[in-house]
Amino acid sequence: VQLQASGGGLVQAGGSLRLSCAATGRSINTYAMGWFRQDPGKERELVAAISWSGGRYDYSDSVKGRFTISRDNAKNTLYLQMNSLKPEDTAVYYCACDPTYNTVLGGSPGGVRYWGKGTLVTVSS
Repeated sequence: VQLQASGGGLVQAGGSLRLSCAATGRSINTYAMGWFRQDPGKERELVAAISWSGGRYDYSDSVKGRFTISRDNAKNTLYLQMNSLKPEDTAVYYCACDPTYNTVLGGSPGGVRYWGKGTLVTVSS
């Protein structure tokens, strides 16, 4: 599976962005998926995860109530709607997938099977 994230950019605090992650190579409909982010000098952290069916999802406390993860298996695409953005949301955002939901939740770079290249989100104050 090859993953390509897009939709990042520069936005003012309080604004919104929608990230997309297009998968190619094989269908993602049996994979759990997640969005992660990494600020320079910090560890990569899980932002949100979603099960293969979309029936289960989890968010980090820092984005709960502001971000929404979703997926369209027919389009082989994962999304992250980000509202009420804050300067501390500035980071490179990565999408990833793995057959096991708990592995995505764990977010280990060496554990999650597939990673996409990131897209930069910059939130100005």
